[in-house]
Amino acid sequence: MSNWKTLLLRIGEKGPEYGTSSDFKDHIETCFGVIRREIERSGDQVSPYLLQCAEQLPHKIPLYGTLIGLLNLENEDFVRKIVESVQANFQVALDSGNCNSIRILLRFMTSLLCSKVVQPASLIVVFETLLSSAATTVDEEKGNPSWQAQADFYVICILSSLPWGGAELAEQVPDEIERVLVGIQAYLSIRKHSSSSGLNFFLKGESENSPSEKDFLEDLWDRTQSLASNGWKLDSVPRPHLSFEAQLVAGKFHELRPIKCMEPPSPPSDLSRENIGKQKHDALMRYPQRIRRLNIFPANKTEDVQPIDRFVVEEYLLDVLLYLNGCRKECASYMANLPVPFRYEYLMAETLFSQILLLPQPPFKTLYYTLVIMDLCKALPGAFPAVVAGAVRALFEKISDLDMESRTRLILWFSHHLSNFQFIWPWEEWSYVLDLPKWAPKRVFVQEVLQREVRLSYWDKIKQSIENASALEELLPAKAAPAYRYSLEEGKEKTEEHQLSAELNRKVKEKQSARDMMSWIEETIYPVHGFEVTLTVVVQTLLEIGSKSFTHMVTVLERYGQVFGKLCPDNDKQVMLLSQVSAYWKNNAQMTAVAMDRMMGYRLVSNQAIVRWVFSPENVDQFHVSDQPWEILGNALNKTYNRISDLRKDISNITKNVLVAEKASANARAELEAAESKLSLVEGEPVLGENPGKMKRLKSTVEKTGEAEVSLRESLEAKEALLNRALSETEALLLLLFQSFSAVLKERLPEPAKARSMEDLKSEDGNSSAMEVDSENGNPKKKTEIGEREQWCLSTLGYLTAFTRQYANEIWPHMEKLKLEVFSGEDVHPLFLQAIFSALQIPLQ
Repeated sequence: MSNWKTLLLRIGEKGPEYGTSSDFKDHIETCFGVIRREIERSGDQVSPYLLQCAEQLPHKIPLYGTLIGLLNLENEDFVRKIVESVQANFQVALDSGNCNSIRILLRFMTSLLCSKVVQPASLIVVFETLLSSAATTVDEEKGNPSWQAQADFYVICILSSLPWGGAELAEQVPDEIERVLVGIQAYLSIRKHSSSSGLNFFLKGESENSPSEKDFLEDLWDRTQSLASNGWKLDSVPRPHLSFEAQLVAGKFHELRPIKCMEPPSPPSDLSRENIGKQKHDALMRYPQRIRRLNIFPANKTEDVQPIDRFVVEEYLLDVLLYLNGCRKECASYMANLPVPFRYEYLMAETLFSQILLLPQPPFKTLYYTLVIMDLCKALPGAFPAVVAGAVRALFEKISDLDMESRTRLILWFSHHLSNFQFIWPWEEWSYVLDLPKWAPKRVFVQEVLQREVRLSYWDKIKQSIENASALEELLPAKAAPAYRYSLEEGKEKTEEHQLSAELNRKVKEKQSARDMMSWIEETIYPVHGFEVTLTVVVQTLLEIGSKSFTHMVTVLERYGQVFGKLCPDNDKQVMLLSQVSAYWKNNAQMTAVAMDRMMGYRLVSNQAIVRWVFSPENVDQFHVSDQPWEILGNALNKTYNRISDLRKDISNITKNVLVAEKASANARAELEAAESKLSLVEGEPVLGENPGKMKRLKSTVEKTGEAEVSLRESLEAKEALLNRALSETEALLLLLFQSFSAVLKERLPEPAKARSMEDLKSEDGNSSAMEVDSENGNPKKKTEIGEREQWCLSTLGYLTAFTRQYANEIWPHMEKLKLEVFSGEDVHPLFLQAIFSALQIPLQ
């Protein structure tokens, strides 16, 4: 990397590029001297890289803004082009709905105002354009209130940029910025309050007994008002331009051109609940909320930090996570060294957990946050590990109120995190969960974490890690030995089934083909013993052969999968096949899940068979005490969704290739026609067409391009047929899934008159009591637990909501069919509909 690029990249950091100085002024002056000379040699390269640094290291925007301000004093034309590029990029981001670029570029323009580069009045025009668009969107008559998410986002962008330039705006254009703030207050008076789901118990103010009812925008508005009343003074945004104020005042202002905001779609002509919900869902997918703030720790843990400073640090952390997601160590390093003068470890932990638990889904996979937290623990060994442990304890105390999707993510994160730190945890603190009912959320959480740890290590290692709370061994899974029915142990009676299994085993060792084996089964076992015995012998024997490892199992399925397919051609028999797989691997949840996932991948079992097996009586009773049925159901839904996604990607790529092939074929035909129309001399005589050699080549090209186009069109038709089939199968799957949920819930939910909301369900009288530990003195205390039936209902409804939310994009195209066959009817329980509609943003009334 060139020296000037390194200086730009590392500005504001301690490192060899700037010697021993950590002063922003020294860094800016050093960088300015180098960049000024580099512009003369390669100005076209400097501008794009400088903008890239500002956009992808946004916590350094004040430094880059000041640097540009200094460059403006000597090279107005260069800076004018930068401002034009910023605004052009901003307009492109508005047109495409690129939320991150809109937010960062508006912050950058505000910072350029501080450096006397951007005209204040023109920035106010940008703010007012965004605000006007927001107000129009939520207007019942002129706009489309279902797209309030877009309007809220525009207003959030305005408010979130003010910490970087509010003081300068208040000083230079006080009336104009006051007009903008009054407009925002007016907007807040006409918009609808947005509710948060899944983490409401952490969305509170300083008082434990006074939960805040403010949504994110309302809360940010309060923080901004507090900042304004404090004279726009805050600690979290560096103001390096003040060190150069005497110089910058001589710079020339550059005007920002008017912008145009993207209009939301028109309201649907039919204002049904479903149509309104669909538009709300689309808006939230396009303009998702960036964070759902968690106040996990007491207020005194975050020191005396202004509310707006907390917001700014969250912005820094989220920006670093976003733009450095491919460089985990760099990401952790930047997060640990933000340009703020106060400690923020607790705030950093809350922000990270807010992302892990974010609904409907976090920006990145849980694994990414796991690695970042691990690197932060290593980078800040004296502080951050204890903070993370405190966050886990706080979340554990509230685990019964956590959304099921968030709870599953927390289990996956925590087990993986412990695997990176030798599985060390003070399990004795949680040993009291053994006194809780087996369905208690805290007990289930500890059980699932331990089971996940066994997957990441081995049974004896995890047993050793809980030796300080050895009673918790009760929650460990059984040792992962398969339940093979035909083992040849001494003293064990050998039945005819043992002999059949041994014969089948011999045939596998002899590497007989699947066809030969199937012939033997149909001639020898099936006529004599019937289907059930045949299936048991085949499944037990083949899984035993593949039981040594994942690779062995996959090899058996690839080689002899046809045997399973021939034996179980329909859903009824496939459900029996899955039951046999579950019975064989009953001591190993991981192998059960992997085997079923592979079987579906090889199309040996259908997704509908898996749904039917999950909702069979043997599993329904486990819905509230084990995550295994939900894991297998989630895998099946995910694989179905991935198939559709892959087909859509293939169709998109082939469609592009068809257009290219059409153009190539048309060009070849045009070139041939042009050649045929020309007159040329052959042996002194005029002949229509060019020389035979060239004509032959052109005809060959036409044939080849034509064949390529036909081949691509045939491929496209085949893929479209597969997609239509997959969508048809998905509709049948969704019907079965929701019908199955409705049926099992109807059997166990209280009468609608007794439970019309989740809170009603939680307040149902429990039928058992359990011991919990007082968090202050560690002494046991009595607490009434809700009953087993109520917990089963809450767990099942929670997973129903989670699956609906996760696969909403695939559910919406089939809504009419679902509404007709599942969601309508007098016998549909209100809580069943409430769980689905809340996930799909459909109004309940």
